[in-house]
Amino acid sequence: MEYGAIEREIHIEATPEVVYEVLSTPEHLREWWPDEAELDAVPGGTGVLSFGNRGDRATHVAPLTVVEADPPRRFAFRWVYDDGVAPAPGNSLLVTFDLVPSGDGTLLRFSESSFRERGWEAAVLEEAYRDHTTGWDHFLPRLVTYLDRLVSR
Repeated sequence: MEYGAIEREIHIEATPEVVYEVLSTPEHLREWWPDEAELDAVPGGTGVLSFGNRGDRATHVAPLTVVEADPPRRFAFRWVYDDGVAPAPGNSLLVTFDLVPSGDGTLLRFSESSFRERGWEAAVLEEAYRDHTTGWDHFLPRLVTYLDRLVSR
């Protein structure tokens, strides 16, 4: 199996401006993805995502650094790197949200890449890739549901 990138395309019934805001602001992020979020959504801005107790898993805190913030077209950040280390290709994963106007809504092109570049041994790479695939397959539909609720208010 190839562990290069996780990619998804999703149509959302909300404008790119609204989708961008939901992807890039802590108060909206908390509604569909992490339990807690702090984020400065500008290029070079940093933040943390906290995932709380889920069953037998303790709280996990993931630092992130914004790579691109181009409203309402693209929001990208690096994460899954050691705290205190400057994220770069080879030591972090890159998450990219590309937003394309589509009718009255938005085509969201999502990708998470750089798994192979981390240099993990095969078993660690496979587990991380599977874990992230399962995570995004859970959280991206929550994003759509949250946006549906938000837009219909």
